[in-house]
Amino acid sequence: MNEHVSAIDTINHGVELPSFSLEKQISMADGITNLTGTWIGYTSLIMFLAAYILVIFEDIIHLKKAKPMVLFSCFMWFFIGIYEAINGGGHSHSFIEHLIAEIGSLFFFLFVAMTYINTLSSLNVFQSLRAKLLSMGLGYKQLFWATGCFAFILSPFADNMTTALLMSTVALAVSGGNKKFIVPAFVNIVVAANAGGAWSPFGDITTLMVWTAGKVETVAFSYLFVPALVNWGVPALIMSFFVPKGKPECRKEIDALKPGAKLAIVFGIVTIALGIFFHQFLNLPPFLGMMLGMGFLMFHSYYMKHWGEKKFLKKLGLTKDRRKTERFDFFKSVEAIEYDTLLFFFGVLAAVGALQYIGYLRVIGDKLYGNMELTMANTILGGVSAVLDNIPLMYAVLKMNKTMEVDQWLLITLTTGVGGSLLSIGSAAGVAVMGIGKEHYTFLSHLRWTPVIAIGYFASIAVWWLITIGLR
Repeated sequence: MNEHVSAIDTINHGVELPSFSLEKQISMADGITNLTGTWIGYTSLIMFLAAYILVIFEDIIHLKKAKPMVLFSCFMWFFIGIYEAINGGGHSHSFIEHLIAEIGSLFFFLFVAMTYINTLSSLNVFQSLRAKLLSMGLGYKQLFWATGCFAFILSPFADNMTTALLMSTVALAVSGGNKKFIVPAFVNIVVAANAGGAWSPFGDITTLMVWTAGKVETVAFSYLFVPALVNWGVPALIMSFFVPKGKPECRKEIDALKPGAKLAIVFGIVTIALGIFFHQFLNLPPFLGMMLGMGFLMFHSYYMKHWGEKKFLKKLGLTKDRRKTERFDFFKSVEAIEYDTLLFFFGVLAAVGALQYIGYLRVIGDKLYGNMELTMANTILGGVSAVLDNIPLMYAVLKMNKTMEVDQWLLITLTTGVGGSLLSIGSAAGVAVMGIGKEHYTFLSHLRWTPVIAIGYFASIAVWWLITIGLR
């Protein structure tokens, strides 16, 4: 294993954000004291469940999801600290130092991605795309399939969270405010983004972990393409029957791109490429590449504010008092970031890290593999990844050094990669999309489609079984 390759995930299936070596993470997991049978273990589990319940009912009690998760996750570590202060021993400080590296990498990666989304929106990029799609006369069903296809195609190359953010923004822009279209379209995008990243070694953190551990060769990941396609295609086909007929209101819209929009799009593409380059070729955390790309955007904003918009404003006849005209301001894009989503990610990672430190995740893995057949255990772990972070789950699997053939490593890669689609908070893509359309797309609105998504989940496992017969 390349000890310089490291990884971080969001709730699950998230973006590729290395922070520290997998070997070090696994060795840390081996050395964690089992606190599951102590008062701190029971207290932490109760607090995690309480926070999770409050998140589930966010749209009913109108309590933003970040608030309970941040509060209870920090309380979990507070009590862990008290327990170790009373009983002595423990290495929570060292563990948290690595955990905060994960959270910091994730925060800055998401920060850049959301800033670019807000910037492109302020420069009329999505509004212009909306106008073009409407002018093409596409109906709701056609838009449903178009956004899903783009999400599935883009996510193996860009991370699934950024892909979901982009396509959900476009879907919302062309929706005309029709909730009957928005909800299935958003669910479709989340499923497509997670499925698309599952068949590429670089498309999801679970694939990266298995690949760097040498469990699956690069070419062998191609066995997961068809199962991943089925995982998205089956639910999409079922949901398409519930997408409303007709078309969005076809108002003639002239949403021309604002000055600097085209260059901002180029910088956005370059930023994603830099994130991949930093990770793949420099063995550096990809958020550094993303931040470099944001630096380009910041200087682009400076140029546009002082010189770049001059010709455009003159065309409008504003030869005087141009400073009174609203212009592109980088920091307005920063102000518009959905901080509720960012803080929610912090809370989730901190809480799951506490459960991992206490030892719950290792216990779950031991019981599954100790009492069940491999295919059943790997299938169940995929469902568990809809609730818990898939990185600690994969820690447990790799840490136990369980002897599995290539077909089973492909299965656990598939299930933990797409299992997060079962719940809106089960993947980075789902949580990010909740921030885009929080008025329409919520935990409960996604939950209504969970049975349909589950059909695709089990169908993809059936296809995996057929395709990998030759590997057994």
